[in-house]
Amino acid sequence: MRLWSLHPSLLDPKALVALWREGLLAQKVLQGRTKGYRSHPQLHRFRQSGEPLAAISTYLWAVHDEAARRGYAFDASKIAGERRPVSLAVTQGQLAFEREHLKAKLRRRDPGRFRTLGRTRKVTAHPLFVVVAGEMEPWERGR
Repeated sequence: MRLWSLHPSLLDPKALVALWREGLLAQKVLQGRTKGYRSHPQLHRFRQSGEPLAAISTYLWAVHDEAARRGYAFDASKIAGERRPVSLAVTQGQLAFEREHLKAKLRRRDPGRFRTLGRTRKVTAHPLFVVVAGEMEPWERGR
């Protein structure tokens, strides 16, 4: 499961569709509706938010918005909560790590998007996140 801290607009089509599916799975986990994935490290920041379901709903709404912008028909009725002004922190180090991780995937899957991301100086975070100083997040498996 990869719940990107990067803005969904940076993702290629395959990653955006995967993000939608994984975000919906994360929502089910946070609702207590699964047996698996309950200890997945990517869920740590949502659980620490104080309002995990509101946070994952806000996350999913931004993914849905990007999909709609691209002409995809993601089913918004699958998002458990309404749009709310929720935000979480993400470190600059985490964004840098994820940028490199995405670039490695794009190098093979989408060379054009890989080149564009390589030229981008400032990487935008997913709208749920406020960028703060710091290293890679302690829950990240790529540490």
